[in-house]
Amino acid sequence: MDFDAVLLARLQFAFTITFHIIFPVFTIGLSAYIATLGVLWLRTDAERYHRLMQFWVKIFAVSFAMGVVSGIVLSYQFGTNWSRFSVVVGNVLGPLLGYEVLTAFFLEATFLGILLFGFNRVPPWLYVLSAAVVAAGTATSAFWILSANSWMQSPAGHEVRDGIAYPVDWFAVVFNPTFPYRLAHMVHAAYLTTGFVVLAVGARYLLAGRHTDEARTMLRMAIGLTAVLAPLQVLIGDQHGLSTLQHQPTKIAAMEGHWDSSKPADFHIFAWPDQKAEKNYFEISIPHGSSLILTHSWNGLVPGLKDVPPSERPPVVSVFFAFRIMLAIGFFMVASALFGAFLWWRGTLFETRWYLRVMSQMWWIGFVAVISGWVVTETGRQPWIARGILRTADAISPVSANHVLTTLILFVVVYGIVFTMGIYYINRLIESGPRPSAPHDEESLPNRPIAAAADRGREVFGGGS
Repeated sequence: MDFDAVLLARLQFAFTITFHIIFPVFTIGLSAYIATLGVLWLRTDAERYHRLMQFWVKIFAVSFAMGVVSGIVLSYQFGTNWSRFSVVVGNVLGPLLGYEVLTAFFLEATFLGILLFGFNRVPPWLYVLSAAVVAAGTATSAFWILSANSWMQSPAGHEVRDGIAYPVDWFAVVFNPTFPYRLAHMVHAAYLTTGFVVLAVGARYLLAGRHTDEARTMLRMAIGLTAVLAPLQVLIGDQHGLSTLQHQPTKIAAMEGHWDSSKPADFHIFAWPDQKAEKNYFEISIPHGSSLILTHSWNGLVPGLKDVPPSERPPVVSVFFAFRIMLAIGFFMVASALFGAFLWWRGTLFETRWYLRVMSQMWWIGFVAVISGWVVTETGRQPWIARGILRTADAISPVSANHVLTTLILFVVVYGIVFTMGIYYINRLIESGPRPSAPHDEESLPNRPIAAAADRGREVFGGGS
């Protein structure tokens, strides 16, 4: 059987990045939450903030480690499967990725050591400062990665000589046209994702009658955050969509399932796009809805898929449905966060058990929204890997399809094992819950921090309490 090497390489990268992205997104939001807990602990001296900080640091450590492991695999794929991509755009993207390592990863790694093993070994202010620096490092990492990704969507500040892209204006490269919107949208998504995880854990504890002080604190902080950020994310997403309409109109046409630019665009709540027939089936639509959103005019016209040849169109079905999944989750977040804020205002938040039961199961929705958004972003720019510079089919390495298939299967098996164990360990940490700080153990020397981690691991897996 003959396999398509380009398709397999794309599937392999999509598989590995789907696993990878959930961990940086979580650690970006979680590090900021940990730093906030630390500041509250210093200001109020309330023990519950300290217990929560220590509890979430353990979960952060596991998530950070899995993010690093999965990220290393992605970097190797640039050389093994996408060497032509590195040749053509490496002069631009290589430095951006290098800046991420120099300004973010080294910063995170240095202060993460203090955060994980420094309690009872450094002053409280320094311990909290390390949490804040780690949070700043994760946000800085997002800055550079999203700058590089946005440049691939809307290249700027470069020139192409003999088929190779060279930077000529680094400010224009870094702050390319779609970058500010993508950065704001993604960072907000990270905070919302973490907010709903914290909300779910707090609801879970409160329903079980365990760690009630910490659970109430988590609920108040999560709802306070999400009630502000979820509606704001809708506004940011709208601006991001308008930017995408300007720079990647074909992607917008695929997101909307809009074919004919001569007619106002309806918003399709549901439809089944058929690329061969160039039409939609089973449409359930709001007349003129997309025109109103995208042009702010009832009869506004937007580009359609028929405006470009079939070879220039992205896979419409995946982009169309991924966008609707992201949109549905986004509006659910807005509704659930605002309703939670209403219950808090009424003074019935902690007693409304049906709401707590629903929220206790909603830890996953932010991750699904982020993955759906990345499907829209990455699939929607096809057939270009760097728009207007290099097509995806021309970026592949001279590697056989069988080799790519073999490594894809190995990745599925290894990732399945490693990440199942990681998620299992995180769940056990959550089951164990926040605990009072252990007194300083004189035998746990500063030069033996792994001993403390090993003891904690035995405690969790052994079920000790």
